[in-house]
Parts: sequence; structure tokens; C-alpha cells
Amino acid sequence: MSRIGNLPIELPKGVEVKIDKNHVTVKGAKGSLTQSFDIDITVKVEDGKVLVSRPTEQKRHKALHGLTRALINNMVVGVSTGYKTEQELVGVGYRATNKGNLLDLTLGYSHNITFELPAEIKVTTTAEKGQNPKVILESMDKQLIGQVAAKIRSLRKPEPYKGKGIKFANEILRRKAGKSAGK
Repeated sequence: MSRIGNLPIELPKGVEVKIDKNHVTVKGAKGSLTQSFDIDITVKVEDGKVLVSRPTEQKRHKALHGLTRALINNMVVGVSTGYKTEQELVGVGYRATNKGNLLDLTLGYSHNITFELPAEIKVTTTAEKGQNPKVILESMDKQLIGQVAAKIRSLRKPEPYKGKGIKFANEILRRKAGKSAGK
């Protein structure tokens, strides 16, 4: 029994789901997303709910069952409300600015890093006095926004001693003590 796979997906008002064999298209207020799934998994829409079922109890089918349901749910949430991630730049002189979808980062290297974001992602940067600069990404595609956020974070990962680097806003870092003084 799959706890995730058996849950029905409630369709919010204004969200439409089309199923063509193993391709699922979800349209909503923010746009439309398309994903193709394994042929063995059955997806159908009944009474404003999306139902996902599997043919057998094989381990592969069980894994695909939960995965398919989770991906379709992410698509439904994305086209109705969207996804948002916030990242903080912790460090002296670390800055972030953007012009459209071109993100310009100053991260303590000898040069600025220019990062071009996909058209599906909207970026805003904030720099308030007394607070760390923030990069805010918004999109309807959860996979894409997570991948881009991870790529931005990999440009300067937070180090464990002072915590300098790019971190997610709600991320808790494990800090190390550093060297202890002599006797």
C-alpha cells in the first residue's frame, strides 16, 4: 500500500488537467506544465480529483506510483500558487543585483559572477541596511527552481566556521568551534 500514491489530488478552482496516454498537462492561472510518466501507471480525473493507480505490487510499480502522484501534485500546486525560494548572501562585501533575468553576484572572488536564469524563473534581489542581501526566486516549476537555487548556492557554499557563503533563508548550518587557544 502506497500512502502517498493512493491519496487523491484535489484540483483547485481554475486548474485543468489533460491526460494523453502517458503525458499529463496541467493548466492554471500561472501557466501550464507538461510531464510524461511511465506507461504502466494509470492517471485519471474523476469529480475534480486526480487519481493515480498501479497495475501490480512490484517494487518498481510501487516506487513509480508515489513518484507520479508527487510530481503531478507539484505541477498542480505550481500552476495554482507557484513556488518561491529565498537565499541569503552572508559575508562582508557580498552583493547581488539583477537586470531582468541576469543575476550579478559579488562573492569575494576577483571577479563578479554573472548568472543567466531561465525565462520561467522570476528573480528579485533585496539589500536592506543591517541585513544580508537576499536573492528571491519565483516559478511554477518546482524542479527547475530547485535546480537553479542549488546551482546558485554551489557558487559559494557556506563554510562551517563563520558561515560565510550563500545559504537558504531557512537553512540551519552546523558550525565548528575552530582552533582553541594555547595552554
